[in-house]
Amino acid sequence: MTAGEPASTDSGEVDTARVQWLERGRWLFAQDAKFAAGAAALEQIPDGTLPEVCFAGRSNVGKSSLVNALTGRRTLAKVSHTPGRTRQINFFDLGHRLALADLPGYGYAQASKQQVANWTRMVELYLVGRVPLRRSLLLIDARHGLKDVDRRVMAMLDKAAVVYQVVLTKIDQLRPVELDDRVGSTVLELSRHAAAHPEVMPTSAEKGLGIPELRAQLAALASWRE
Repeated sequence: MTAGEPASTDSGEVDTARVQWLERGRWLFAQDAKFAAGAAALEQIPDGTLPEVCFAGRSNVGKSSLVNALTGRRTLAKVSHTPGRTRQINFFDLGHRLALADLPGYGYAQASKQQVANWTRMVELYLVGRVPLRRSLLLIDARHGLKDVDRRVMAMLDKAAVVYQVVLTKIDQLRPVELDDRVGSTVLELSRHAAAHPEVMPTSAEKGLGIPELRAQLAALASWRE
């Protein structure tokens, strides 16, 4: 059962509650999603007035593809097959209820070391100092699992007490037994990190796997005030 998913001892109540839970997520991500701002430097990051969720991870892990899959829009976030192409934080407004932030990938970029260092520093300062940030989604390629560069980011978030949740991407490229092993090993490692959300979310932007459940989880973080 997914965290936040309704629980009940009666199967009929469980089914009804789950349908309502998933529908809340579906409804939210069906709202108008618009590009709000792009920040290539810390001073360009806009003031946040909405609850915010960010998408972080290694270059080419599928951050932009996941944003598009969640919102049902193919071109909301620009997708590139060239690692390191996203060079700014892109902010999106989802129905004036939730803000989404697509962060530059870390670990690789076709740019100078100084540029990479500047982006890395900007992302780090964003992650540890962003007041409206409700959750950081740390995307991990399911085929490869956690890498040392991911662990460095996790250590930084632990130290800053910023809640983060691992989202496995590209799970359609694994056999079921491989996926079970990957989820299990990741959950075990996360249990040793203070700021890590205990549940791992397996997803495939290509096949739509896990997308309804992730929408429903994120809907619980949104503003529902009229």
